[in-house]
Amino acid sequence: MTPRLATIPASLPDSVPFVGPETLERRRGAPFCARLGANENGFGPSPLAIEAMRAAAAEVWKYGDPTNHDLKQALARHCGCDAGNIVVGEGVDGLLGLAVRLLVDAGDRVVTSDGGYPTFDFHVAGFGGQLLRVPYRDDMQDPLALVARAAGAGARMVYLCNPDNPMGGWHPPEVIEAAVAALPADMLMILDEAYVEFAPALPRIDPADPRVLRMRSFSKAHGMAGARIGYAIGAPSLVAAFDRVRNHFGVNGVAQAGALAALGDSAHLGLTRARVAAARVRIAEIAAVNGLAVLPSATNFVAVDCGGDGDFARRIVEGLAARGVFVRMPWVAPQNRCIRVSCGPDSELDAFADALPEALAGARG
Repeated sequence: MTPRLATIPASLPDSVPFVGPETLERRRGAPFCARLGANENGFGPSPLAIEAMRAAAAEVWKYGDPTNHDLKQALARHCGCDAGNIVVGEGVDGLLGLAVRLLVDAGDRVVTSDGGYPTFDFHVAGFGGQLLRVPYRDDMQDPLALVARAAGAGARMVYLCNPDNPMGGWHPPEVIEAAVAALPADMLMILDEAYVEFAPALPRIDPADPRVLRMRSFSKAHGMAGARIGYAIGAPSLVAAFDRVRNHFGVNGVAQAGALAALGDSAHLGLTRARVAAARVRIAEIAAVNGLAVLPSATNFVAVDCGGDGDFARRIVEGLAARGVFVRMPWVAPQNRCIRVSCGPDSELDAFADALPEALAGARG
């Protein structure tokens, strides 16, 4: 006999929010020549971060500082807040899980966008929350509609991603600020800002506001997805509560050293932004040559409108994969008419440009 599962996980299906490219490579029996599906930064991390991690690797026998002291101090200076406003964790995904664990009891209502980031949904389901969904509006999450639905439903939490994953859109500061102003006093907004370094401007939100927890990542602009490190900005009382549930040694010393060095390398960050901007233009050009349009993006990926339905887009994704190009697609209609292409080096975009015409032809069949 196998051990009895607890009530909530026993009620859930076996589920993985994302099938990794490594799994797909094993299935196809060959590596991808272009890894453009996971919104990773193919341009790589700061050389200073690489050197810092290489040096820290010699001391990997030590547990990493469980308080993340040096990194929290640097992040506080970077964000213009106090260290007490900062919690560091194993990427945004890890912090999302901890936030849900802290605030959502079984049966509590949580509001998100239909077709939004599925890992958040995964965590809410894992702790027994009840998900309520608001549709996208004009291929963008609808901040005021999300807050209105949450307030009307008496929800504990509302999730908003800006800039948006999976569509790449961005709401200007005044839109986000209006949504925050409309939040009830007893509700928490998770404002996922994983792509914040690519946003044209940021909303003005008091770090001490107990209704907002802003989450950011070293996975995207800083090119450290494999290190699993991110942080959140929030009211000191909420940030302190993370110590009740977090894995205190979850962020290793190598990742802390790399993040600290990356944060100080503004020149490399500027170079990455320029490379991403150029890649977005290139992806739009490739799409146009093939009769496709792209959606505006404030991220390190571009949503390409394939002009059909989800089945058509899925055939394109499969056709690209068969030709060695890994991309993904949104999972809910009508956004699933698109494929999502990460910004990457010229060689990988060349492979995408070569494979797309044949993938389109095969999808049209």
